Amino acid sequence: MKSPRRTTLYFVIIVIYSSQATLSLNLESIVYHSLLHEHELMEEDPVRPKRAVAVSNPAAQEFTVDVEISFENASFLEPVKAYLNNLSFPIQGNDTDLATDILSIEVSTVCRPNGNEIWCSCETGYEWPQERCLHNLTCQGHNGSSAGRHCHCLKGLPPKGHFCQLQGADVILRMSVRLNVGFQEDLRNSSSALYKSYKTDLETAFWKGYSILPGFKLVTVTGFRPGSVVVTYEITTTTTASPALMHKANEKVTQNLNQTYKVDNNSFQGTYSNETKFSITPEIIFEGDTVTLMCENEVFSTNVSWMHVETGLDIQNSTEVSIYTSMLNNMTSVSRLIIHNITRVYMGEYICKLTLDIFEYASRRKLEVIPIQILASEAVEVMCDNNPVSLNCCSEVNVNWSQIEWKQEGSISIPGNAEIDTDSGCGRYTLMANGTQCPSGSSGTTVVYTCEFISAHGARGREDIEVTFISVAKLNITPDLISVSEGQSFFIKCVSDMSNYDEMYWNTSAGAKIYKRFYTTRRYSDRAESVLTVKTSTREWNGTYHCVFRYKNLYRVMAKDVIVYPLPLESNIMVDPVEAAIPCRSSRHIRCCIEEDSDYKVIFQVGSSSFPAVKEVDEKQVCYKHHFTADSVSCPENVDVFCHFTNAANNSVQSPSMKLNLVPGESITCQDPILGVGEPGKVTQKLCQFLNITRSRESPIGGMITYRCVGSQWQIERNDCISAPINALLQLAKALVKSPIQDEKLPSYLGNLSISTKQAKLEVDLFSGTLGAIINILDLFSTVPTQVNSEMMTHVLSTVNIILGKSALNTWKMSQQQKTNYSSQLLDSVERFSRVLRAEDSTISQPNVQMKSMVIKPGHPQSYRQSFVFLDSDLWGNVTINGCQLEHLQPDSFVVTVAFPTLKTILDRDVLGENFANSLVMTTTVSRSITTPFRILMTFKNSHPLGGMPQCVFWNFNLANHTGGWDGSGCYVKEVTEDSVSCSCEHLTSFSILMSPDSPDPDSLLKILLDIISYIGLCFSILSLAACLVVEAVVWKAVTKNRTSTMRHICIVNITASLLVADVWFIVAAAIHDHRFPLNETACVAATFFIHFFYLSVFFWMLTLGLMLFYRLVFILHDTSKSIQRTIAFSLGYGCPLVISVITVGATQPREVYMRKNACWLNWEDTKALLAFVIPALIIVVVNMTITVVVITKILRPSIGDKPSKQEKSSLFQVTKSIGVLTPLLGLTWGFGLATVFQGSNAVFHIVFTLLNAFQGLFILLFGCLWDQKVQEALLNKYSRSKWSSQHSKSTSIGSSTPVFSMSSPISRRFNNLFGKTGTYNVSTPETTSSSLENTSSAYSLLN
Repeated sequence: MKSPRRTTLYFVIIVIYSSQATLSLNLESIVYHSLLHEHELMEEDPVRPKRAVAVSNPAAQEFTVDVEISFENASFLEPVKAYLNNLSFPIQGNDTDLATDILSIEVSTVCRPNGNEIWCSCETGYEWPQERCLHNLTCQGHNGSSAGRHCHCLKGLPPKGHFCQLQGADVILRMSVRLNVGFQEDLRNSSSALYKSYKTDLETAFWKGYSILPGFKLVTVTGFRPGSVVVTYEITTTTTASPALMHKANEKVTQNLNQTYKVDNNSFQGTYSNETKFSITPEIIFEGDTVTLMCENEVFSTNVSWMHVETGLDIQNSTEVSIYTSMLNNMTSVSRLIIHNITRVYMGEYICKLTLDIFEYASRRKLEVIPIQILASEAVEVMCDNNPVSLNCCSEVNVNWSQIEWKQEGSISIPGNAEIDTDSGCGRYTLMANGTQCPSGSSGTTVVYTCEFISAHGARGREDIEVTFISVAKLNITPDLISVSEGQSFFIKCVSDMSNYDEMYWNTSAGAKIYKRFYTTRRYSDRAESVLTVKTSTREWNGTYHCVFRYKNLYRVMAKDVIVYPLPLESNIMVDPVEAAIPCRSSRHIRCCIEEDSDYKVIFQVGSSSFPAVKEVDEKQVCYKHHFTADSVSCPENVDVFCHFTNAANNSVQSPSMKLNLVPGESITCQDPILGVGEPGKVTQKLCQFLNITRSRESPIGGMITYRCVGSQWQIERNDCISAPINALLQLAKALVKSPIQDEKLPSYLGNLSISTKQAKLEVDLFSGTLGAIINILDLFSTVPTQVNSEMMTHVLSTVNIILGKSALNTWKMSQQQKTNYSSQLLDSVERFSRVLRAEDSTISQPNVQMKSMVIKPGHPQSYRQSFVFLDSDLWGNVTINGCQLEHLQPDSFVVTVAFPTLKTILDRDVLGENFANSLVMTTTVSRSITTPFRILMTFKNSHPLGGMPQCVFWNFNLANHTGGWDGSGCYVKEVTEDSVSCSCEHLTSFSILMSPDSPDPDSLLKILLDIISYIGLCFSILSLAACLVVEAVVWKAVTKNRTSTMRHICIVNITASLLVADVWFIVAAAIHDHRFPLNETACVAATFFIHFFYLSVFFWMLTLGLMLFYRLVFILHDTSKSIQRTIAFSLGYGCPLVISVITVGATQPREVYMRKNACWLNWEDTKALLAFVIPALIIVVVNMTITVVVITKILRPSIGDKPSKQEKSSLFQVTKSIGVLTPLLGLTWGFGLATVFQGSNAVFHIVFTLLNAFQGLFILLFGCLWDQKVQEALLNKYSRSKWSSQHSKSTSIGSSTPVFSMSSPISRRFNNLFGKTGTYNVSTPETTSSSLENTSSAYSLLN
């Protein structure tokens, strides 16, 4: 506040300022003190841009400047005001600032001392802003303004804010009054005469009445509406009027209006449109804020109401809403509507209405509520390596947030530093985690950090950020020191205290990754470990190795030094001689040679004696020699000699043994200075490099030659020498598979192999040793790569092309005679290379091998179709895989097919040696594993359209003790034409077709005969078995009068039913095979299972029947209940077959060796599953044969008092009948099948076995059913009772001695004739004792 004795003049200067000149005022000498006061406490700058004025370039701008002048003497006030009023405008600037013009200067505020106070009053046309009047003390008696008006005098200058301001805009008062006259529709039409008349009369009266209002300007009728007649009109003034003055003006309006209008004096109402100050705090409202809506009116009234327009409801106080209305300075009404924790439900328009007398002061504002939208960082992973990581949260709407809080929730607590960027409305939380805060056990723990934005009015918005803390792994390597010699093994274990990792691998100090085959990595719950294991160390492993643990972009490395001392490997020590004969009391030089010159201590060990060696260097070969004397050893004797190499680390290796045979001199016939001596027929071996064979300076030749002593000369029996370049590559290949960096060396090695093989083509064509070495090299190389490119595959197939050339076939023939496995080994190597080929749509063509490939693209791949033609061999073949099959493969998989025209003559015949391949051999592989059923279609040229049966086969590497052989599992012939054979297989590997020249032609007489017997016999059997079941059903009640008869017929019915079902399944399975339908594996398994089960059931029910016969004849006095007998019978008849069948399928089907390769029947070649049927069947046959012997013996046994002579013929008949009945009934005929199990059995056994078994159903009908007397009686009783009674009376008149089967019975006569009998025989005689009769009756009760 200014000094009480000082007078201050405030005035406004409006200038146009278009340069950077300094404004200066010269108010002449009368102004003692002039100050351009910078109001640092004001809300606006003292110099305020007002409007732009286009005067010159640069563009001129208009400014309003507040100037404060203080006078020590108040008498200067009036002269200064007079001086300013007399100025002429605009005032041009001085000479130095021509671009500044002063447009006007007006005095706005004068502050004068009044006692101890300073009163600040406004000059004419100015007034204090409304807010200053509300919050500051006004001058008592000075304002002279009535309630509701702006004030003109304040006690003291307000400490903050503007000076007096220009008076405000016009005030519009909207009024209405009712005329008690009838409403006419013309009053709605502003152009009607009535409307104009009313309007003119009313406006005249309104002018006369309201002209007394302060600042009155005009009054206008705005319209009429019904309700009698309601007149709406607007009064424009410069200030508001008091209610008393308005009542007075309304009375004057009534007085000046014609009485015909009938004005209702009490109907005057008015609403001020711009006198209510409506504010909302805050301006931007978030959900959860506490919002204040405030109405201010310069009206002395607290009658304020609030309404929500959208709901149309008046707002009342509640728990969420509070309304406070008060008077400020007894002149301003202030009403606050406070909404706590606001939601979007409260959005909409609000009306604040204050009522005072006839006046309504109303204002409306729209309220918008928005949610707090926070943009936060995505989930992050933080490495506990003490590096800063920032979490960021930003609000979409940038406001001045009260605070931003960060909270965390998780099993570990890692605080950070919070920062707020007020300009962007963002919060940042910086974490610096270290190993102490997140130990290894907590690695991977996720902590949720929450950023919460809090507005100044209570709204809260939050967003979560998931932070996963990753501990920095701590690595430990054991053991501490690694020092080994070549050939020894070692391992390095690297253990991390963290189990989460992306990669854990090893590399060399040069940064080359170690091949994965050398280390294993395992993940545990609390750690991870990787073990580098080298089983056979070489000098390449000498160096430093790094264990690398990587998670994301964080690497942890631990190093370990490995020292490998030189020491020759046992396989690299060449001994001479390998074996030799030495005459007694003679001597011989022996030696051990290596390809390096190192400092080794070498000794020769002969038995328990040791001898030093003499070193001899020959170019790159170093040999250690010893002169062996036979005198030191007894003779004759076989002696094993070894040489021991010991290196600087005191580790030693023993060479292969040298076998020395000490023989008497007189038995020696062969002598040679190099090969030594030998006895006739003696075989000896010599390393090729120790023979007089020209060898390369770079490397020696390899291999061995076998000699035999014939007469007095050593003759070559087998030459397995390897050419020097190929031998060198073989040694490199052996070293490569032990090398830590195999992938880097392989491409150059394959190129060298291709070149060397071309150069050694002559040796390949002559010596199997070189051929075998090349195949061994390919085999070793094929175990190395994880990927092969087109160039590498070209080198491989170029090598294969040479060794499969026609000129090398003789060498292959020699290797086959030597029982080598080169052909299968070569095929396996090529398959391994093709599986790792990564070359899109590659084609490689050589005379003896072709390769084509295709990559599987994502989506719907095209079918795989490849054709191969070899003109020189006159062979061709096609491979097709449908697109629907390829859809199951992973994208970017490679399908590769390699075709060989000459391999058919190289690969051995099938396992039995009967069939041979006579087509292309095509190998198809897929780069990735196949998880769904897969089918491939192939077409081969039919080279023998008129001979043999073709068979689709694949090369099974597991057959013949893992040496390989042709196998037909999963493949079948789809179509055979004169030109081609089509095959379908459900797996991928190497395929071909086999021809069987010894197999019977499908149209041969033997084949037709067997088919006719089988199908006709089975049809008769099925019909007979069905008839038997019908007969049993018809006579069941008549023939099951006692327990024994019941059990017999139960057995007969189950034998019949089981054999019937088995025969039906047999026909179904045979039809599937004979017509070459595509074998559905599931259906074929089911058919095999049920055939096996029901045929076994036939046997076990036959066994049950035999055991019942045995029981009734032997254990006469022992009896069991019917239920126990039935339980035992069904358990034995069906339980045992079920157990055997289930065990068989369960043990073999998971390995897919349950069925035969070409039929729905039990496998024999692979698993001998057929024995699960043959063994139980043969055992039951033996048991039943034993029972037959017992039964016959029992029948033949004479009873006490019998005369043998009288029973001789009867006994013979009983024996014959027992054999004739029991043999087919109890399955004795199946014994003929024993001979058919073995390969090469005579066709007679097959025919007899087929006849007996195919017609077994007919035998059961005849001998098991119709031959039964009781069955015959029941049938004749049922269908011809009178005729049967007549015959029966004749037969019974003879007495009890009448035969059961007499010649008078046609049926009996026929069956008796089968056994060569023509007369009538008595089965029992009157002399038979009761005991004998009972036994015999018991037997026939079961038989009949």
